[in-house]
Amino acid sequence: MTINESDSSQEVLGRKEPIRLASCTPMLYEDKELLRALFEIKKACAEANCTTGLLSREKAEVIRLACERLIAGKATRKANVEKNAPFNVIASTIDEMIIEFSEGVSREELDYSQSSNDVLLSAQSIALYRHVLFMLASVRELEEALEENAVRFSACVRCGRIGQRDSVPMTFGQVIAGWKASLMRARKHVEMLLPEQLELVLGGTVLGTGLGASPSYRRAVYEALRVITNLPVYAAQSPSAVSDSAFFGIYQGHGRMLALMGAVKEIGYAVGKVANDLYVFSSGPRTGYREFVLPTVAPGSSIMPGKVNPTQCEAVTMVAVQVMGNDAAIGFAASQGNFQLNVFLPVTIYNFLQSVRLLGDAMESFRIHCALGIKANKAKMKENLHRSLMLVTALTPYIGYEKAAEVAKLAHKKDLSLKEAILELGYMTETDFDAHFHPEKMV
Repeated sequence: MTINESDSSQEVLGRKEPIRLASCTPMLYEDKELLRALFEIKKACAEANCTTGLLSREKAEVIRLACERLIAGKATRKANVEKNAPFNVIASTIDEMIIEFSEGVSREELDYSQSSNDVLLSAQSIALYRHVLFMLASVRELEEALEENAVRFSACVRCGRIGQRDSVPMTFGQVIAGWKASLMRARKHVEMLLPEQLELVLGGTVLGTGLGASPSYRRAVYEALRVITNLPVYAAQSPSAVSDSAFFGIYQGHGRMLALMGAVKEIGYAVGKVANDLYVFSSGPRTGYREFVLPTVAPGSSIMPGKVNPTQCEAVTMVAVQVMGNDAAIGFAASQGNFQLNVFLPVTIYNFLQSVRLLGDAMESFRIHCALGIKANKAKMKENLHRSLMLVTALTPYIGYEKAAEVAKLAHKKDLSLKEAILELGYMTETDFDAHFHPEKMV
């Protein structure tokens, strides 16, 4: 995030002091996947420059060994990143760290055919790709846990609800199967969009024009990076009479990230829906819906002995809210970048990385500490089911809609069961009612 401190100042105790603004840069610098991608790219660039003859084999080997040492976490120090440093200082800092282990290699040689712009844009894409892969693993595991529960509770009949109102019966397994289907659909949307992140702009240098990088370098750098990362990376492409039009599009905007973040937000929505429904239907433990029983994870009050809160549900719903907020932040930031390079990259990548990390961790914890231990309060479900007035729907084919509505109204007014109300009105005999009233067959 580019911040020029000298442009803004404020009066502090009678003298001018620069305004200190928060920056995403140090937090991004600590992201291991982003650092790993940067070192891998610098390693590939050295290999490509060696292939094209710009760099000797000896110096390329020195850079390779330095990058591998840094990837393995063997750096003796961490270069300092100022709190308000521009985002491209990360690229400069990476160079410093590599140079420290690259005896005889100059800064100029290390940066042949590169700009901080194409390197950082490409590194962010690789880092996003890997972070999303980790998150998707958590999604699949949660889907499996939900599927197991859907089968386990496939015969557990409960009163369905529309909003906060009673509805016709359905099984607990059907409810869980719906949660799993929504989560799976969101995951597939992410998987559909994810490969675009491997469309990189290495060789585009400053603005995508490729100034200072040869066509042979561009071919060589992608070949080297595919081997180093074991990922099918490739140069951005788009059908146009103007060469490198896809490069210019990626430099100028964050459309790919916006689309992918929308799908990530859908995962946040889907898992948030699961947690929120469980949060409400497990309310109690003596009052409330009390239909589901969640595992006891932690004490819930410093003043009420024995109180237990549904902390896992609360955590997931808060993460879902954060992800939705991050999506809005990314959208606003992407819309503000002007001209040939969208300089709002730090806020977009920071919010994206935070979203997928939070979701991955939250879903893993939710699966282990909540989803796998869900129980059904069958007695309460049965009680709620048979007290529901909407079961009168099963009698409509036999007594008609108007009479069924009259039965429901009488039962509600006098706090009767449907059977008591229909017998009082004389619309059915007890034998007929018992023959036709089977809530479990309505699912």
